[in-house]
Amino acid sequence: MSKIIAIANQKGGVGKTTTAINLAASLAAFEYKTLVVDADPQANSTSGLGIDPAEVENSIYECMVEAASPKDIILETDISFLHLMPSHIDLVGAEVEMVNVSNREERMRAALAQISDDYDFIIIDCSPSLGLITINALTAANSVIIPVQCEYFALEGLGKLLNTIKIIQSRLNPELEIEGILLTMYDVRLRLSNQVVEDVQTHFKQMVFQTLIPRNIKLSEAPSFGVPVIAHDAESKGALSYLNLAKEILTNNQLSS
Repeated sequence: MSKIIAIANQKGGVGKTTTAINLAASLAAFEYKTLVVDADPQANSTSGLGIDPAEVENSIYECMVEAASPKDIILETDISFLHLMPSHIDLVGAEVEMVNVSNREERMRAALAQISDDYDFIIIDCSPSLGLITINALTAANSVIIPVQCEYFALEGLGKLLNTIKIIQSRLNPELEIEGILLTMYDVRLRLSNQVVEDVQTHFKQMVFQTLIPRNIKLSEAPSFGVPVIAHDAESKGALSYLNLAKEILTNNQLSS
C-alpha cells in the first residue's frame, strides 16, 4: 500500500513541480518504488522527467474522464525506481467535462487505488489552483506538502489553502494530514528570506520541515535537461537538500533511508 502525497499551493512559482520531481527522484534513490502523478495541465513534471507532453498519447486525463486503466498510462523514466503518470494540455478541459459526473471529486482516488500496491510512494504534482483537479488530488492523498517560497507575500493565500484542506478533511477525506510546510527558494544572504523562515516557523511550529530548499542554479537548470537535479549534479546544494527532505519524510513515516 503506497503513501500518497500531494504537493499543493494555489500560488504559482512556489516550487511545487521542482519539489514533486526532486522529492520523488530522491525517494527513488533510496530504492523506494515511486510514481509521479502530473496533475497539472502545464505538464511541467512530465517534461521535467524527459517526456515530451506533445507526444503523450494517454495521460491522467484519460484516467479521470474516460476511466482508462492507469497501468496503460504509466511511463518509465531514466531514473531507477521512478515512474510517471503524465499530463497533457487536455487536462484543462477535464473540470468542465466532469461537471455532471457522479463522484467527480473521487476520480483520481479510484484510479490510484488500482495501482496503490505497486508503489511505496505516489507524489502528485497539483496545478496552481484550488479547482476540481486539485480537489481530486487532495481527496486521493494521505497527506499534503505545502511549498512556501521565502519571499514577500509568502503566506498570502495560505489560509485559503488550509481552509480548503479542512473542508476536504470534513467532507471527502477525513484521513488527509498535512505532511509539512516546505520552505523553498531560501537565500541565506537575504534578511527577507531569514525573516520569512522565522515567521513561518513561529506561526506553524512542528508543521514546518527542518529542511530548507535553497535557491540553486543546478536546481533551476535540471528541468531543461529533462532530469531531476540528482541526475544533473548530485553534489549540488539543491540535490542534497531534496535528499535531506526525503530522509526527513522517511523518518517521520518511520521508514529507513
